[in-house]
Parts: sequence; structure tokens; C-alpha cells
Amino acid sequence: MPIIEVENFTKQYPLPDSKNETFFAVDGVSLHIDKGEIFGILGPNGAGKTTTLEMLEGLNDIDGGHATIDGIDVQSHPFKVKEIIGVQLQANEYFDNLSLVELLTLFGTLYKREINPSALLEKAQLLDKAKAKPANLSGGQKQRFSIACALVNEPKVLFLDEPTTGLDPQAKRNLWELVTALNDSGMTIVLTTHNMEEAESLCHRIAIMDHGRIVAEGTPQHLIMQHAPEPPEAPLHGNLEDVFLALTGHALRD
Repeated sequence: MPIIEVENFTKQYPLPDSKNETFFAVDGVSLHIDKGEIFGILGPNGAGKTTTLEMLEGLNDIDGGHATIDGIDVQSHPFKVKEIIGVQLQANEYFDNLSLVELLTLFGTLYKREINPSALLEKAQLLDKAKAKPANLSGGQKQRFSIACALVNEPKVLFLDEPTTGLDPQAKRNLWELVTALNDSGMTIVLTTHNMEEAESLCHRIAIMDHGRIVAEGTPQHLIMQHAPEPPEAPLHGNLEDVFLALTGHALRD
């Protein structure tokens, strides 16, 4: 049963060199995301992934269309939506003079919740860094801490925007393990990525997005079999890069 339903989302911005002309950053996006799944939005930079997430999170105005999360209308009841979602903050949005425990306690106060900071840090594999400050964490540790902060309100849905960008391979795998563990506990997770391995390894289903539109949706395996079958003579085949190329005419990393 869908926990997130998006119908015909649109978002327009002015063209950089024009006062009168606009372009669609998000152009008629519809999504149905089931409760308890990890759903990925895969696409290159500028595809509209982040803008789509921001509209769902209430961080960006919706120009057209509508959406519900757990039956709550995103536009009509934004504060109710914020009570049931977790949003990953970027590392530079924290108060650097507070420790991790102090920051989590502060976020708990903002949500009017009594929390157990140690339990959240243990989930994020950061219990040994409880008294550290964000500036003293590695890139991977900062990302895991940002997820711990997003869990303060015990969300039903967790939104992650490019969670492993800039991380080394081991840090990526540590974060994937955290995401998988949260999903195993029943949490619905929606993430954006341009990392094919991440989409294929983590996500139950993905939507491929390009130029503001969803061009395909399904399980990674289904999309590969449908759009990039494995001809024996092909030297490179059968991955999401091939799927993206077949659907859009250009490579994911272009």
C-alpha cells in the first residue's frame, strides 16, 4: 500500500539569462511509493531529484500537482507531514560548538520529545564520538550523524538526498548498512542518487529521472531486463548505466 503518492508534480524556475522565460525543473512527476520499501530516484545532477524531494519535505513550493504522505496532504498540512518524516541535514547546517549528544538533545527539544541520544548514536555507529563536535568527524561519520538527527522524531519516512556523495568506498558501505538496518526495522526510505551501484544494491524500486521527468520506474532487475538485456557479444551490458543510456540517449555521468 502506498505511503507516498505524488500526482503530476511540477516546478518552474526562470531561465538564468531571461526575465520572462521559464523552464520546468520538475515536469509532471507522479510516484507511488509503498510502505516499508527503499525507493530510489536515479538521475544526473540537474535532473530534478532534489527539487522533487524538497517539495515532498515542504522545503520548496509546489507549482502544480499534489502529494500525500501517509494520507496527509503535503500542501494543506505541512506541519503534520513534518511530524512523520525525517530529513537529512547537510553537515554545514549544525552548530559547531555543540557535541553530538548536545545536538541530538537540542533537536529532541525542538520536536518536544524525550530522546535517548546514546541509542541514536549507537544506531549510527557513533557512540564512541558522543562528545565530539561535527567539525571533528570524517565525511562518512558526518553523514551518519545527519541520519541520526533525522531519526529524532521517530519518522515513518526518511528522506536522503545523495547521502554518499564524496564518501570513500568503506564509508559508503557503512552508510548503506545503516540504511538497510533502518529499513529492516520497518522504515520507508526515499533517496536520490546518481550512483548506479547504490541504486542497484540498496533500492527495492527506482525511478529514473532526466530533465525533470520520470522516464522509467521499476525494480533495478526489471529495468535492466527490459531496457538492457544481456547480449552475449556485448562487452558492457546489463547494468543501470546501460538502462539510462537506452532511455535517454546519453550517459548518466554526462
